Amino acid sequence: MEVNHINMQGDNCEPDRPAHPGIFPTREAGKSDNQPPERSVDFPVSVVLPAGGTGERTGLQTPKQFCSFLGRPLISYTIQAFERVSWIQTIVVVVSKENVDLMTDIIQRFQHRKVRVVPGGSTRHRSIHNGVLALGEEEEEEEERSGANRPKVVIIHDAVRPFVEEDFLYKIAVAAKEQGAAGAIRPLVSTVIATTSEGYLDHSLERAKYRASEMPQGFTYDVVRQAYQRCSESDFEYGTECLHLALQYCGTNAKLIQGPPTLWKVTYKQDLAAAESIIKETLSRSACILTGGSAQAVALADVLQKAVGALDMELDIIPDLMGENTRYLLKEWNFIQVSVDRSCLSEVEALLTDLEAANRALLHPLVIIWVHLSASDELSISGRAAEPAAIMDLASAAKLRNVLLYGIQLHQSKDTERWERSVLKVAEIASALIREKSPALIGQLLQA
Repeated sequence: MEVNHINMQGDNCEPDRPAHPGIFPTREAGKSDNQPPERSVDFPVSVVLPAGGTGERTGLQTPKQFCSFLGRPLISYTIQAFERVSWIQTIVVVVSKENVDLMTDIIQRFQHRKVRVVPGGSTRHRSIHNGVLALGEEEEEEEERSGANRPKVVIIHDAVRPFVEEDFLYKIAVAAKEQGAAGAIRPLVSTVIATTSEGYLDHSLERAKYRASEMPQGFTYDVVRQAYQRCSESDFEYGTECLHLALQYCGTNAKLIQGPPTLWKVTYKQDLAAAESIIKETLSRSACILTGGSAQAVALADVLQKAVGALDMELDIIPDLMGENTRYLLKEWNFIQVSVDRSCLSEVEALLTDLEAANRALLHPLVIIWVHLSASDELSISGRAAEPAAIMDLASAAKLRNVLLYGIQLHQSKDTERWERSVLKVAEIASALIREKSPALIGQLLQA
């Protein structure tokens, strides 16, 4: 059966409304063995994010890509989805000229990497074309410096579709390299009809034969560049479908790939509330674990990473929040501090100080879990009783800033089976605290 695709990126309604995206794409710093294996490609891939929309359909003065969710603009979440994909080398964000400074500030504030901002045009196609041209200029400069090649594949995606997943990006990139062009499609939910100029029904389309065209779309660099070089002024002014340009002007018939329901686009005002709800749920499925560089803490973190992976959570493991790791202060909402000596509440105090210095707008509770790993010779009653009062005082002060502090006491055991049970319990407790944010357990030192 012949299947046609219908553009749903412009003024038409989205075929799907909000669906839960699971988790944001695979994280860079540490990956659980329980997560799907990391995808990789052996050719250069870059991204163009058109973000020049005015947000007219939301009825808000602020364009939707710049609307804030938990103190961070929507477009920042979309950029992060691509930054976390290790095989994507460059992200070009195209915004209206009056928003270039705003976008540059967002990139600096949230420490985005791989990103370049360029001014857009008066229409969607003109903006995408500007992004493709800028990408070519950037790669030419890089080639002069290092001999690097221009991107083999360019992925085009909407800035207001923040829930794109790495696995699907991989499918698009590989298909684009093989076929010249590839794009996401979704089933039509409603029947599409044509009307007469007088407002009467002309005819309807057979829904089973058609699909909604979605983002992301991928192209070889040569195809997308040539398509825009050859297209007409009318295409630039009124067109919205990139795959059509590739077919009409390059003879490239795109491979169409069924996309997940998470590809929905923030279009209307009600979508903003749905997106915020999904983001909040998604944030409870990841955490950053700090080891302080201790060999014992690193070993525990590795085991915890595997354990929480089985609980549908992801952990990034880092030694501290220095250097490039300072970006976690602005992006992460859950921290697990592993400490291996009695005086190590100072590490939690330092983390709280760093978070305060980052000056984040904590519109959603931030969770810190202190995991105290103690050796068997620390199990005296006096040793156990000293820390609970201190952590309660620290938690009370932190709560005033919307930071929820919990503690977990874990005793080192030489009994392998007992140790594994204890670590699994820590993973279960931490996962529950992050998801449920129990007020009754704030400041408590729980035993694993």
